Amino acid sequence: MLIVHHLNNSRSQRILWMLEELGVEYQIKHYQRDPDTSRAPAELKAVHPLGKSPVIEDDGLIVAETGAIIVYLLDKYGEGRFRPEKGTQQYVDYVHFLHFAEGSAMLPLLLSLYTGYLGEAAAPIQPMIISEIKGILDYCEYSLTRSEYFAGDDLTGADFQMIFPLEAAKARGRLHGYEACLDYVVKIHSRPAYLAALEKGGEYAYGPK
Repeated sequence: MLIVHHLNNSRSQRILWMLEELGVEYQIKHYQRDPDTSRAPAELKAVHPLGKSPVIEDDGLIVAETGAIIVYLLDKYGEGRFRPEKGTQQYVDYVHFLHFAEGSAMLPLLLSLYTGYLGEAAAPIQPMIISEIKGILDYCEYSLTRSEYFAGDDLTGADFQMIFPLEAAKARGRLHGYEACLDYVVKIHSRPAYLAALEKGGEYAYGPK
């Protein structure tokens, strides 16, 4: 049985959504963030040394990091779904956004979050962070005005990745004026598989209200 080590209010919600879309049977082992620090509990380190979520166990294999998990699940269970044909622009875009979500998009959003704790001490770098976030969102808006999803007009593994930074941006009021991005988030949040995953995953601040 495939096991998802799932932390509330975390990126692992994307993996639950993906598994619901794939129709794969799985179990969830729930973990709760520390109420004071919002950090993951120490017992996650017994599953993987990083002590982070998501992590999956499948047939004796341990797979960590969302992008790696998406690739693993599509290789094993996808049967050609959610992955464009190789040699196409859609496939290139799929690979690009699979890495872009964590490699580029999340960094300025996280910097904004963390430097917010510093108050006035962070003022010198705030303009740079805001500029970086604008560049990321401008690029997402451009991409979503060219196709329905991030790698063409069909849902792919790239979308399981990209929903998180856009949810984070929306939660912080950063999607005003980005109509394509807002429509995309609403569209994903209305999918039956997304809603089923939300019900199973529990508390998730970025989910539909």
